[in-house]
Amino acid sequence: MTKKSETKTLSEPESRALLRQYEIPCVSDSLVEGPDAAVAAAREFGYPVVLKLSGAGLAHKSERGLVRLGIGDEESVSRACTDLLAAARPEDHANGVLVSPMVEGSREFIAGCYRDSSFGACVMFGLGGVLTEALADISFRLAPLDHYDAMGMMSELTAARLLDETRGEPAVDRKMLSYILEQLGVLICEREEVVSVDINPIRIVDGKPLALDALVEVRP
Repeated sequence: MTKKSETKTLSEPESRALLRQYEIPCVSDSLVEGPDAAVAAAREFGYPVVLKLSGAGLAHKSERGLVRLGIGDEESVSRACTDLLAAARPEDHANGVLVSPMVEGSREFIAGCYRDSSFGACVMFGLGGVLTEALADISFRLAPLDHYDAMGMMSELTAARLLDETRGEPAVDRKMLSYILEQLGVLICEREEVVSVDINPIRIVDGKPLALDALVEVRP
């Protein structure tokens, strides 16, 4: 198994860029260096927006208050950007502030891939968001995997009914979700430098899965 000290974490924009190479749908974003650029990006996306401090050393931004949600005007964007940049620590290796549109959706899942010391390349899928660790509702498959493997991962969840039509929201596009899981299997098999990929959350927007946050660990 690769030792933690022998790996590094990609910044969120770098992590999303890798996912996009494998056609995994991700929320739009813009990496900016200051308040004026943040305001311009927010104006382009339309309000409300999300701001996050970006950096290769930032694995747990929410725990440090480095994520600002639902910002609805230019003054608030400018102030949030300034505050986030001021909160950066040397070990964060901050490279700017990430601006994204605020995406609404009540269902969240987690997906990823990693290299297990016993079984090799694996793909995981489960209930995401803040409930991931508390409920531990997750399924696994060896990579690479096919469509039937991916569909089986979905059906194994205790909360599998959340994939169906619920509370007026359409059923999840399982074909697209299956494709994401399959592509994660391809990624971990093809990219030998990748140690793990963690997408949390995948938010369901009008039935379509969309990766909002990603964390990729690689060998230097």
